[in-house]
Amino acid sequence: MTQAPTKLGTYQTGFEALRQEAEATDPQWLRDLRQVAWSRFNKLGFPTARRGNEKWKYTNVRPLAAANFENPPAAGVPENITVGDLRHTAPWNDSWTNLVFLDGHFARHLSSDTNTASQIGITSLADAIASENPVLQSQLAKHATVDDDGFTALNTAFLQDGALIDVPAGHIASDPVHLIFVTTGQQAHAASYPRTLLIAGANSRVNVLESYVSLAESSYFTNAVTEFVLEDGSQLEHYRLLLENADAFHVGTVRVQQGKDSSMSSASFAKGAAMARQDFQVTLGAPGASCSLNGLYMTAAEQHIDNLINIDHAQPHTKSRLFYKGILDDKSKAVFGGTVLVRKDAQKTDAQQTDKNLLLSREAEVDSKPSLLIYADDVQCSHGATAGHIDKETLFYMQSRGLDRETASRILIHAFASQIIDTVELEPLRNYLDDLFLTSMPTASLEFGDRE
Repeated sequence: MTQAPTKLGTYQTGFEALRQEAEATDPQWLRDLRQVAWSRFNKLGFPTARRGNEKWKYTNVRPLAAANFENPPAAGVPENITVGDLRHTAPWNDSWTNLVFLDGHFARHLSSDTNTASQIGITSLADAIASENPVLQSQLAKHATVDDDGFTALNTAFLQDGALIDVPAGHIASDPVHLIFVTTGQQAHAASYPRTLLIAGANSRVNVLESYVSLAESSYFTNAVTEFVLEDGSQLEHYRLLLENADAFHVGTVRVQQGKDSSMSSASFAKGAAMARQDFQVTLGAPGASCSLNGLYMTAAEQHIDNLINIDHAQPHTKSRLFYKGILDDKSKAVFGGTVLVRKDAQKTDAQQTDKNLLLSREAEVDSKPSLLIYADDVQCSHGATAGHIDKETLFYMQSRGLDRETASRILIHAFASQIIDTVELEPLRNYLDDLFLTSMPTASLEFGDRE
């Protein structure tokens, strides 16, 4: 059971302003969708109740619910942001197709020319809405529905802009598509609602990156929703980077629907945010579908990160791999909730699920709850979770070879993280992540040797 926040005034005001503004411009189906979503959010509110609310048992969203973040005005985007600013906050490669969104709105002057940069159908959702693109009405909000939870409903109620990626059947994309969602900080205490819809046509292949970054120094709220539809035989290579500031709130919802013989590899990397939540759900909806989901996160101070990963084996002869790692320092906390569901007729399912955590402080905490729900009898499934400190005997051995404790500990932490980073096939991105996590590791000598 969820519990609504005590105040919805700011969100109510923002929704009414959007509703009036869109009355003369947006199609009726979208206005109806927003209204249904708002009604759903008004009923559900934020999941502030802790008892009887298993999905949010270990994550307290009351500070977010009480904050009443404001929706930035839709008119225009900041013109004083440059590509140079972005190069310091997100992985950037000129050979990629880069789409930049500032406070949730498409920034054309910072983005690649999609008319010449790619043969893929790439456009902003605002442009797709204006041109009455038929893909939107048939697919948008059909996979991440307003019934999912209050956050998805709220994102849909404020749906204005984002990215639409439509990959033609049989097309092999040569360049990655990079979606960069930036909070600029030019409006204090702001909320943004990024939205992404990708349709991968039959036997197509595409690489997509999502980066959530910040130029802001103040607290803000990012509520992002992503929908992926993989048709028969398609292949998607996906990366998700959470690089918000230390005072940010971030809730990301990802829904994936896979067709016959489709495959998806996804890797999520997180470093930042006061409170972050990733709700990732994959439905293997036809025989031969497969997915591989990897994740790496690093927390410090009093940060909190929550990963809820669900894989639904809805049909026989499907395969999944789930492997997440966390590195926790100081008083930070992490939650891992991973569920693999094998439905009654999903025979010959092959599923593995692993969660490993490295605690760098006595006060760091992780709550890990991997689970298998199996309703078929001819399957190969396994799951496991571990949490612990750096082995003091290994640390002592490295010190005996001439390394000081700080250097030895950083090498061991880096080796722990590299197992996930090395799965990244895009070399520029892999190098960026390796540098990012290496420079973010603790610099002080830690007390590993004193721990039992």
